[in-house]
Amino acid sequence: MNVPASTTPHQVPPQNEPTSQSTRAGGPAPEPRTGHPAPAGQEPQAPHHTAPQAPQRAQTLTAPPTAPPATPAAPAAPAAPATPPPAPPAAPPAPTAPPAASPTAPPAASPASPAASARDARVRRTADTRALTQVLFGELKRLERGTPEHARVRAALIEANLPLVRYAAARFRSRNEPMEDVVQVGTIGLINAIDRFDPDRGVQFPTFAMPTVVGEIKRYFRDNVRTVHVPRRLHELWVQVNGATEDLTTLHGRSPTTAEIAERLKISEEEVLSCIEAGRSYHATSLEAAQEGDGLPGLLDRLGYEDPALAGVEHRDLVRHLLVQLPEREQRILMLRYYRNLTQSQISQELGVSQMHVSRLLARSFARLRSANKIDA
Repeated sequence: MNVPASTTPHQVPPQNEPTSQSTRAGGPAPEPRTGHPAPAGQEPQAPHHTAPQAPQRAQTLTAPPTAPPATPAAPAAPAAPATPPPAPPAAPPAPTAPPAASPTAPPAASPASPAASARDARVRRTADTRALTQVLFGELKRLERGTPEHARVRAALIEANLPLVRYAAARFRSRNEPMEDVVQVGTIGLINAIDRFDPDRGVQFPTFAMPTVVGEIKRYFRDNVRTVHVPRRLHELWVQVNGATEDLTTLHGRSPTTAEIAERLKISEEEVLSCIEAGRSYHATSLEAAQEGDGLPGLLDRLGYEDPALAGVEHRDLVRHLLVQLPEREQRILMLRYYRNLTQSQISQELGVSQMHVSRLLARSFARLRSANKIDA
């Protein structure tokens, strides 16, 4: 049997419509059931009110059906105040040098002194020379002796280390010897050091070569310059006297006296004079050299020389009383020979006899004088 749809007992009313007339009319909603009555003697529990679901569903229906669920937003940052707080103090900036034009510029900004610049340049040159020397010695060891390449590298080593020779030669400036000669002698020592140096021993070449160069220069002064041997103590004292003379000359603006030098060195004046004389043995002075500052002629003009006539005066006075002991002919021969300085040939021509006869007469005269006066020959 067909039952009409309106009379179906289990038909659920639509959810968007109220289920009773009182709800539609705006009356009070029926109280919900609690499910259990309160026992006797106890107050009935207050019913739990449940919010009507219809308004919520209505609110839900107003949301867009396609909107995704809202992602919980991050908490908003607090609004910045109208006046921002002061920023924390930053790290102090690195100090910068003031401009060069500023009068308060530090001393570091000023250019280096000439002495410091020269010293730095000298240090750089020394380092470059040592590096070049090491490279050249490695090349020299690889090459065979006697080849042109070996000679070229050896010459480059000599040229690169000549400043070492000049430094060693400068220690002998007080010897009054031409510096060019001293440098040449020191170069001989440098060549000997180059030929004997072994770079595999781990020794720097300047350390190895300096004693050889200085020793060669000292040998030159010992063998070729010093004309008179000077004791070692006197030589060491002469070095001190020479240094004191230079210091006192700079201090007083004149040459010091012997007493001033002796007082400075705490020695006697005799020792000072001995040192000055010893210092003259290092070099020979020309006899024709003019004397400085005294306006006198050369030393040769002031030295005496042997005068035969002057020397004969004493001899004649000694033998005059002896001549009377001889015969007249022998007296004449002696007078011609030693007073007039005639030769035996000239005497023989003047007397008309042979030279041999004149020689025998002179010998006989001397024998008579010796025997008569006991004169030793």
